[in-house]
Amino acid sequence: MKSILTALLIFAMLCSGCATEDVPPEPIEEMQVQETVPDAKPQPVIETTTVGENEKEPMETPKAQKAETQPAKPVSESSAPAQTMPSYNGGAYKTINGNVPLFTQAEKAQRTVFESYSPLDGLGRCGAAYALLGRETMPTQERGSIGQVKPSGWHTVRYDNVDGKYLYNRCHLIGYQLSAENANTKNLITGTRYLNVEGMLPFENMVADYIKETGNHVLYRVSPVFEGSNLLASGVYMEAYSVEDGGSGICFNVYCYNVQPGIVIDYADGSSYAQQAQKSEEKKSQPIVPVPTAPQSSAPSVTESAPQSAENKVASTYVLNLNTKKFHYADCRSVKQMKESNKEYSNQSRDEIVSRGFSPCGNCHP
Repeated sequence: MKSILTALLIFAMLCSGCATEDVPPEPIEEMQVQETVPDAKPQPVIETTTVGENEKEPMETPKAQKAETQPAKPVSESSAPAQTMPSYNGGAYKTINGNVPLFTQAEKAQRTVFESYSPLDGLGRCGAAYALLGRETMPTQERGSIGQVKPSGWHTVRYDNVDGKYLYNRCHLIGYQLSAENANTKNLITGTRYLNVEGMLPFENMVADYIKETGNHVLYRVSPVFEGSNLLASGVYMEAYSVEDGGSGICFNVYCYNVQPGIVIDYADGSSYAQQAQKSEEKKSQPIVPVPTAPQSSAPSVTESAPQSAENKVASTYVLNLNTKKFHYADCRSVKQMKESNKEYSNQSRDEIVSRGFSPCGNCHP
């Protein structure tokens, strides 16, 4: 009987061991691995919102996506889109391409501020200036002197029928109030007073006011046009597009003429003479481009508002405010608001006036 019980016990133990070998733990372990794979290797979450599409959206996107919104290589003169230069029609500017700028979709997608200025060509002439402008690019201090810069075609010449008397200004392609670029030779061309004040300045002010009011950014390109080997630009194309609102705030494409009503200009070298003056034999042999007389600004002339003698008024270049220690161009709107007792008319150079302790007006930027 004891033998039988011993045999049964041994048999039961053998059966128990087979059961352990027949049910291996591997399938359970495999199931556990499959369940933990997603947690062990989580997939990256990529935001679909375009960087900068909304100013309030975070910019924490993968580097690959950020790279897509970086600005392209700096635009050179040759890469600025070709446009047909319109013939002069008596106005300061003319709209081009239905007033729609020629920026590509890739350019409009840019959100990182930048400024790019073309190198001067073999004749010392500027090329296209290109930027994404914002509050970040605007100046934080008063503008310095630029009298040392002599752009191609530069001449220091005065005419009584030109506001401020001087025919030519050193015109910023991208205005100082937008870029804080002052004496940058790649950003300064020889431009008539008419081009500077009547042509370009209203558009620069429009863009500056928009950026200050909204905090948005504006894609901006100014391309000077030099015909042949002329040293003086015939005019400039100005294009602008506000990127955050798809152009609803700022969107224009204009050509501004580098002309001066009543003055005949030789664009080959920048020489000029009053339209009523008799041409010299030398001038007759040069290619002259006569400019039709356009209506003058309705702003009061210096002669109408100045309390000084006529001789002093004609010679004056700047109007100084003895109270605020600011100096202005004669046609600046701030001049009209000055008390006559605070005005001083001066034909000194800009540097001489600055040395006297005066600073330039923030509106007309003399």
